[in-house]
Amino acid sequence: MYARNSSMPEKENSLVKTFIDKLVDKIRQNDDNTALSELSKEFGVSEDIIERLTNLLAQKGILKVSYPVNIIKKPTVKVSEPLTPPSSTPFSVKDKKLIESYTLQSDFVDAKVNIWDVPDKDVLVYELIKPLLELPTNAFLDCLIDELAKNTSISFEDITDPRKIAKLKDSFFKSSYSLIKNELPQTYDSQIKMLAGMMLHKIYGLGDIELILSDEFLEEITINGANNPLSVFHKKHGWLESTHKTKDEEEIYNFISQIGRKSGRDISSLNPLMDAHLSTGDRVAATLFPISTAGNTVTIRRFSRNPWTIINFIDPKVNCISVEVAALLWLAVQYELNVMVAGGTASGKTSILNAVTSLIPATQRIISIEDTREISLPLSLTRNWVPLTSRNPNPEGKGEVSMLDLMVASLRMRPDRIVVGEVRRKRQAEAMFEAMHTGHSVCCTLHADTISQVLRRLVEPPIQIPKSEIEALHLILVQYRDRKKGARRMLELAEVLSGGEKVDINYLYRWRPSSDKFEKTNESIRIIEELNLHTGMTPDEIKKDLEEKEAILDWMLKHELKDMDSVGQIMRTYYKTPDKVIDAAKKNESPKKIMQK
Repeated sequence: MYARNSSMPEKENSLVKTFIDKLVDKIRQNDDNTALSELSKEFGVSEDIIERLTNLLAQKGILKVSYPVNIIKKPTVKVSEPLTPPSSTPFSVKDKKLIESYTLQSDFVDAKVNIWDVPDKDVLVYELIKPLLELPTNAFLDCLIDELAKNTSISFEDITDPRKIAKLKDSFFKSSYSLIKNELPQTYDSQIKMLAGMMLHKIYGLGDIELILSDEFLEEITINGANNPLSVFHKKHGWLESTHKTKDEEEIYNFISQIGRKSGRDISSLNPLMDAHLSTGDRVAATLFPISTAGNTVTIRRFSRNPWTIINFIDPKVNCISVEVAALLWLAVQYELNVMVAGGTASGKTSILNAVTSLIPATQRIISIEDTREISLPLSLTRNWVPLTSRNPNPEGKGEVSMLDLMVASLRMRPDRIVVGEVRRKRQAEAMFEAMHTGHSVCCTLHADTISQVLRRLVEPPIQIPKSEIEALHLILVQYRDRKKGARRMLELAEVLSGGEKVDINYLYRWRPSSDKFEKTNESIRIIEELNLHTGMTPDEIKKDLEEKEAILDWMLKHELKDMDSVGQIMRTYYKTPDKVIDAAKKNESPKKIMQK
């Protein structure tokens, strides 16, 4: 799946004509019945293939095949009734202005996105132009889907086990591709793949929303009842109104139920709220009427298919954190200090947590604990990584596995690092701080807008952790999202000082909105003391280490080394042979020369 800029001219939904449509067109041209033998001769394919295709279309009421009693006469076929052309609602508004246009692809199905400025709309309009199939081809694919469903046995475990989902999807695509290729003569391979992708979206995916989900520029996709068009949050343009609209409330409910079945979640009138996730890792929140009085709703938080790394965040084009801050975080992670990432909704907490945990040495055992799978690690760290996910109770109220259960269980797994998706409740926080005090290195996230708010949330009800416990936390980083500009920035970074019953904070860096720069406010006190105590490093040696890390990060940025696995390989090399990486950075050599496979 990808999204890219495009200079393609504006066009309406593109109609795709297949061999099936050409066959039906030929039959329609004749007022009377058409002999199968005549069609065989016309298209240069065997009569058996023509008979098979016409019988499939007859099952869907498109054609009517007649077999005469007299064996001398030939079987004939005719169109059973006038065919309705494929329905499409082109977005045609007077004085609209094209803001941006680019193409998408999902499972070999190409589509185009146009973003329009419309005079009477408060927000921009997101138009998805997808391939359109004529009625005969749609009916043909429905027949193949029915056939595939009859001949494929799928267990509940197949659709809920993350380890099997990718294989199941691949199996569906290959089966669809083989069926179409065997049935349709004189068809290009690219068209067969496109039709197989469309079948996959119908059978296993989410229909047209699969194309929308392939848009890397989108962060949120929402359905707010059948009376409203689908809305999307675009990284560049904010909230947009889509031209796509669901048919009715039942369609939305079926959509929600399908997601729930695949993630092992249940939703009903007795349980009208659902938190789930897609096979891609995207998070889903759903509600049913009348809890949501305007109708059934779906909110999909779309995560990047290529998670951002620390190099993405220091890129001046993104400017989320500075190189100095990134080097300090790397130092903290390397020497097993406890780090909390805080921020508001969609401020980038999980993305920063992902980037920070990717800096962990590959020699350590990592346990991650989440309500919904969001954490991704490079391949170099997956060998000894145990991702744990909580589970809601079933309709009978049994089988629940809470985050607290997972935290307690994780302490018995001899972890070097514990990564907690989000701390929400008192007992979770108690278990997490207990892990810190017993020598486990913890990285976690918390909902809070400032450092002072983090402390208030921790020490006041409902979490209410004793102040003396909080000193186990070393660093707190707060993320900020500028909703007007759509930008994300590190708002502040501070260290927690040891102070008995009193919690003291030493602010290290702050973001200045006026200059859009990160300013150093104070020198570190505790981090320097901790590293000196536990590693024997002097302040000068720590300073040199930070400078070397800054040089390496700048070097990786200069060579556009941003993908997670490449960053993971550099980290792996660094922890085995740091001098090799430092020397390569100083000489500005190609990273490929030293990357450990």
